[in-house]
Amino acid sequence: MLPLNSLLRVAPLVAALLLTACAGTPDAGPAPAGFYRVAQGDTLWRIASKSGRSVAEIKRWNKLDNNDIQTGQLLRVTPPGGSPSSGSPSGSKPAPAPSKPAVDMQLAWPVPGQVVARYNGSTMKGVALAVKPGEPVKAAAAGKVVYVGGGIRAYGNLIVVKHNARVITVYAYNRELLVKDGASVQAGQVIANAGGSAGVPNDRVHFEVRVDGKAVDPTPYMPSR
Repeated sequence: MLPLNSLLRVAPLVAALLLTACAGTPDAGPAPAGFYRVAQGDTLWRIASKSGRSVAEIKRWNKLDNNDIQTGQLLRVTPPGGSPSSGSPSGSKPAPAPSKPAVDMQLAWPVPGQVVARYNGSTMKGVALAVKPGEPVKAAAAGKVVYVGGGIRAYGNLIVVKHNARVITVYAYNRELLVKDGASVQAGQVIANAGGSAGVPNDRVHFEVRVDGKAVDPTPYMPSR
């Protein structure tokens, strides 16, 4: 069991992971005029296209740093103080905005296996990487371990590493955890053995990148494959 000070330190993070593991479609009413309620499977490009706007406008009006949106989220689709009516002056469809990291940081893949499930911002908050039982799981960058344990059932045996004031990485579905809470780790250091634990898959590692506590697409931070 984690000491009390460690539990207090990571409680907001663990709460966020619990909400992710248990998340469903929010019980939300219809969007008011000039706004749009994000539905399951929506993307910013799709919402912009429906509204006759550009992705850049939607992001600017909603102060979005990246393309990550949540089911049930309310987005402004008209200019602040503008008319709810929409339309593209040029009649052309807006182009999707290129994905870019929310912070400038390069990470390494924790295992070499193929991506078998990709981030979608709603049902998948990270990526799933194929592994063989017992395969080593490595830290994506240098940092400090802020959580080790199996207290979140949907994540199995879990490790969370804090890299700086904004970025953490999450490693789930492990068979064996090889680091302790509070430990400093180096990029590429083996921190766990893959293979799953009771109730979670044993043929993959679940990997997340979180910026300011919010799950983001890990891909822009990783070397291309």
